[in-house]
Amino acid sequence: MTTATITTKGQITIPADVRKALSVGTGDRVEFVQIEPGQFLFVAANRSVTELKGMFGKPAKSVSIEDMNRTIAARGASAR
Repeated sequence: MTTATITTKGQITIPADVRKALSVGTGDRVEFVQIEPGQFLFVAANRSVTELKGMFGKPAKSVSIEDMNRTIAARGASAR
C-alpha cells in the first residue's frame, strides 16, 4: 500500500507510482469523489467522461425526466 504524509499546510505529495498509474503530471488536476462517508476516491480529472461510466454502479431506483423536472421546480419554488 502506498502512503503519503499531510504537511502542516494540508498538502500531500502524490507518490511517483500513483502518478504513473493515473497518468498525471505537473499541472494536471485530480478530484476527490466521496463514495461513502469517510471514504473518497482519488481520480485524475484529465480522463474522458466516458471512462467514468458505471463508476458508482446502477441506481437503486430509476427516475424519469418528468419526475426530475417536477422535483427541481418544487425545490426552486420552496427556496424563494
